[in-house]
Amino acid sequence: MVWQKLVAAGLGLTLALAPAAAQKEGKLDASVDTESKDVQTRLEAQQHDQYATQQLLYAVLFNQTYGDQVKMRQVLYPNRDGDFTPAYVFTQRGQSVGKRPGLVVVHGSYHGSLDPNIFGLIVDAVGRGYVVIFPEYRGSRGYGKAHYDAIDFGGKEVDDVAAAAEYLVHTHSEVDPKRVAIYGRSKGGMITLLAIQRFPNLFAAAVDNVGITDMVAYMAYKPNFRGDDVARQPRFGGKTPAQDLAPYIDVSPLNHVDLIQTPLLIQSTTGDRSVPVALHAGRLIDLMKARGKVFESKIYDMAPGGHQFAQVDSDQAHDAQDAVFTFLDKYVGR
Repeated sequence: MVWQKLVAAGLGLTLALAPAAAQKEGKLDASVDTESKDVQTRLEAQQHDQYATQQLLYAVLFNQTYGDQVKMRQVLYPNRDGDFTPAYVFTQRGQSVGKRPGLVVVHGSYHGSLDPNIFGLIVDAVGRGYVVIFPEYRGSRGYGKAHYDAIDFGGKEVDDVAAAAEYLVHTHSEVDPKRVAIYGRSKGGMITLLAIQRFPNLFAAAVDNVGITDMVAYMAYKPNFRGDDVARQPRFGGKTPAQDLAPYIDVSPLNHVDLIQTPLLIQSTTGDRSVPVALHAGRLIDLMKARGKVFESKIYDMAPGGHQFAQVDSDQAHDAQDAVFTFLDKYVGR
């Protein structure tokens, strides 16, 4: 791949591959016929090559901007399918000896990946003593067509994120396994909620920023093209909620609040049109209260940026980020 060649050329990043003998051939090895006579196939090949180049450029940008403070390492870690998943691990340069908290940062977007909008949070976390892992779970772009097409809304994406936490603990002796937290935005917030529900003993604290909590509601108001994309995933069998409701209920965090044992911080804002408070965060807060769960919440009033408010250089975004680490420090400390 393009990014592998350039990284190897010496741009200051480290690529760690899982031992070849330990893993079967993975989805990242699947290739697209760039010489195909089929126009659509060739366009897809070009698209994914562009995604890979974009990911490389973002990694280089991070390294150039923050490399004197933060060591960035790209890895491929084993996942629960016996395959592997890409990730970035961020650590403090010259950090002192001793146990440290770990933080899994889960990106949002339908086919998201590492981008500059999350850099600030990562750098802040590392500066506060956290070892950060950023899993590029299945469906993330920049790693080829097979990985991109493996998107599994609310399904094995959650397994990939849990495996990232396990990898971090098992390969970084400085990370205290009892002090690993998780943070997610948007779709990443949904994955965060499902992760603490399905793996109740894995995380010591969690943060949900503008996360999707009800997939049935989500499908009701999304544009047809997005709803059709979701429905086509194997998990949903090409069926909408009207045709088969059960799988959408299953991946909706609102329906599994009883399983939450992890202290949780919920952040959102009024004016969010992508994940409206009334349908998502507001109902989650009500259920957490009713079930007597340990949590904190903050709903901002029309924060600039709406659904993307955490990405904006604003008082509300700064307050939200400070609140994240104030909350996490209560449960994972430093």
